[in-house]
Amino acid sequence: MTKFLETLQSRSDLIIEAFLQHIYLSFVALAVGIAIALPLGILIARYGKYAEPVIGITAVFQTIPSLALFGFLVPLIGIGSNTALIALIIYALLPILRNTYTGLTSVDSSIIEAGRGMGMTRTQILKQLEFPLALPFIMAGIRTATVLTVGIATLATFVGAGGLGDVIYRGLQSYNNSLVLAGALPVALLAIGFDFILKMVEKKATPKGMKIH
Repeated sequence: MTKFLETLQSRSDLIIEAFLQHIYLSFVALAVGIAIALPLGILIARYGKYAEPVIGITAVFQTIPSLALFGFLVPLIGIGSNTALIALIIYALLPILRNTYTGLTSVDSSIIEAGRGMGMTRTQILKQLEFPLALPFIMAGIRTATVLTVGIATLATFVGAGGLGDVIYRGLQSYNNSLVLAGALPVALLAIGFDFILKMVEKKATPKGMKIH
C-alpha cells in the first residue's frame, strides 16, 4: 500500500494526463456513438425490415477482437486519437442500437393506437409515448456501451492515443505492479462514475408515473 501511494505521488503528472486523455476518448466516443446509434435505432424500429441486417453488421464489428480492430485501422488512418476514437465508436454502437430498437418495438401497440385515436402525429407518439416507455432499455444500452468504451480505451495506447493504458503498459514493462494498479484503478472508477451519472440522468428523464419506488 505504501509503495502504491508513493507511485501515485511520484507519477502524478503522468497519471493525471493519462486520466484526462482517457476521459476525452471515452466521452467523445460515447457521444458520437449515441448520436449515430440512437437515430438509427429509431429508424430501424419504424422500418422493421432493415433491423436485422443493420444490427447484424454492428454485431459483426463487435466480434472483432479489440486489438485487431485497432491494428486494422492504423494502415488506413494512421496512429493517434482519431484511430482510437473510430474503434471505440464502432464498439459503442451495438448496445445502444440494439436496446433502442428493442425498447421501441416492445411498447404495447394498444398504447400507440390510443395515441393515434387522440389525434397524435407519429412524431408526437414517438416523443410522448414510445420514447419515454423505451427509455429504461435505451439507458441500459448506453450504460453498457459506456463501461465497454472505458475499458477498451485502455488499448488506445497501442495506437499512440494515450489514456490510462499508457500507465498500465509502462507498469507491465517495468514489472511495477503499483504502476499497473495506478492505471487500472482509475479506469474502474471512471467506468463506475460514468455509470452512476447516467443512472441519475435516467432517473431525472423518466416520467414520474413510470418510476419504480
